[in-house]
Amino acid sequence: MRKLPVLALPALCAVILLAADKSRIPPMPVALTGNAVASLRAGTEVYSLMGIGAKKTWNDITSSVYVLHLKSAKWSEEKPVPGVAGRLGASAVGVKSQVFVFGGYTVDGGGNEYILGDVNSYFPDQHRWYRAADIPVPVEGAVIGEIRERFIYLIGGLSKNGPVNLVQVYDIQKNTWSTATPFPGTPVFDHAGGIAEEIIVYVDGAKKDPSGGGYVASDECWMGKIDRKDVNKIVWSKLPPHPGPGRFGIVAGAGETDHRIYFSGGSATPHNYKGLDAEGKPAELSPVTFAFELRNSQWETLGDSENEENARADTRGIAITALGPLIAGGTVSNAGVTAQVLAVSKK
Repeated sequence: MRKLPVLALPALCAVILLAADKSRIPPMPVALTGNAVASLRAGTEVYSLMGIGAKKTWNDITSSVYVLHLKSAKWSEEKPVPGVAGRLGASAVGVKSQVFVFGGYTVDGGGNEYILGDVNSYFPDQHRWYRAADIPVPVEGAVIGEIRERFIYLIGGLSKNGPVNLVQVYDIQKNTWSTATPFPGTPVFDHAGGIAEEIIVYVDGAKKDPSGGGYVASDECWMGKIDRKDVNKIVWSKLPPHPGPGRFGIVAGAGETDHRIYFSGGSATPHNYKGLDAEGKPAELSPVTFAFELRNSQWETLGDSENEENARADTRGIAITALGPLIAGGTVSNAGVTAQVLAVSKK
């Protein structure tokens, strides 16, 4: 029988201990929401990138990067995302040995928001950031996913001209962009979803208010199957409504080995980066966690949170890890911001 190296045993034990008692997962060094989240190294590292802190002021938006190392059960701080300011609403994904961050928006002292098309990739082994080709149509609040460890998809999002139904595809090897089949549904942003088994699933989000002015929640759910021969060809079909209320700011992530795309929390009404709705009231969050099971093409309710204080919104991604799906930070009840890491129910 092959023996584990002595140095590997403490790391393995740490992961086993965390798996046995997920309440022991250490919180982030600071409370954050609106942060982009990704996992790397077979799900043993969780990255939280940028976001806004508990003060929820424009100058509390950060470019900081924090990494949870499950093998040591500790967080570390990495080099911040390049740029003159931090961002909200960015999308992130881990591919092979690097983490990619796409788009997002900044806020100035006057409350003005600016959508960016920046694309940055981080190599942890080098502790270096590299600039990649900008997004052709800059967006924030887009759904993200990757296939074949090469193609990254940005689905929808908010552009300077409003929500879009574009599917923009980034080729890592060529550092180029192309456009895939747009989704036929209403253009939305801050919707939720992911890609697993080369299938896109997304739900809800915010759409333009048809009565004029502002945004309202969408209740559309869509599935897109990516063609095996042409990565820019997607066959879209509408899905039935998902379990629970949700609608805006749901936290989501795709579990390839689980054959599921996970969704948790969110609110029934669109809200700003401070967690407040159009009337200035804290958005009421849903405690429901659900998933789309890809093998049977059906929704599953995974349960309500035992404690509604654990209901989350606005974090840009569920990290799929060796411990299962994790949510790092996020908006909680009464528009609060948390540093806690929440293990998502799989039952």
